[in-house]
Amino acid sequence: MDWQISHVVQDIQSLLGCIDQKEVRKIARSANMATDWFARQSRQGMCCDTWRQFPPSSLVGSETEIEKKIKEIERVEERLAVFSVDILDYQTILVALKGCSALFCSLDSPDGYDDIIADLEVRGAINVVEACAQTESIEKIVFSSSLTAAIWRENLCSEKDVDERCWSDQHFCRKMKLWYALAKTLSEQAAWALAMDRMLNMVSVNAGLVLGPAVAQQNPRSTMSYLKGAPQMFENGVLAVVDVEFLADVHIRAFEDSSTCGRYFCFDQIVNTEEEAVKLAQSLSPLLSLPPKYECQGSEVYAERLRTKKLSKLVEGTA
Repeated sequence: MDWQISHVVQDIQSLLGCIDQKEVRKIARSANMATDWFARQSRQGMCCDTWRQFPPSSLVGSETEIEKKIKEIERVEERLAVFSVDILDYQTILVALKGCSALFCSLDSPDGYDDIIADLEVRGAINVVEACAQTESIEKIVFSSSLTAAIWRENLCSEKDVDERCWSDQHFCRKMKLWYALAKTLSEQAAWALAMDRMLNMVSVNAGLVLGPAVAQQNPRSTMSYLKGAPQMFENGVLAVVDVEFLADVHIRAFEDSSTCGRYFCFDQIVNTEEEAVKLAQSLSPLLSLPPKYECQGSEVYAERLRTKKLSKLVEGTA
């Protein structure tokens, strides 16, 4: 038996011995990330109350609203071709990239984040960038990342400026269990390392918390994962939000402008007063809730630490 799958077979045999009624099904390749997560959780004894209550969406097989809309658009738009890609399956990425001139890469887990998902996202980023390196038609990669890949470290309060040169400390993220920040930090670093090694033209867009019509409500776990540590972000002047349409426009500008390079922080507001924090919480309802008839208690304004000189130049057309 192949050593790479022997432990999976052993787990299956062990589990089958504990079940009265058995049914074995083949899981499609598109569910690789979910099944890999499930197997690793199982081996660590961490599976299964959480998994039974909140099974990974790709394993369940249900389509998201966005997936349904994209397929509807494909039926009426002749120029649009939709591919189902498993980021852990290198070949599916190669097939989808054939003939493409650019890649907008946005890796996100609809099932939330932990240390295992963080590891899978890093592997996915490596596969995507390597596939771009092997696709001659690719001219540029626009890699979607997060501000959380830059803001988390010890003694953040002592720093005056946080800009594109900053990176989150992975050891601090692990210690504080900031899994979303860890995933974005490690995946972006892996993407940059490989892109530079393969001499690819790549820029990254590090977005704040994405807001827009029902965006957070349609992506609840990702939104709440971003907000892990929100009180500390708020008090340190690094809790920022961005409108989804503005974020999309910045991605397009980053691709079209031949002078763009490196990382770009992307946000249109820093939440640094209690009034703004309350408005943010209200916009995220029902994910976040405030006490009935809540009234702002203070007027303190926290110092803004995020800097966006590069973004300003890009938006103004002088990047």
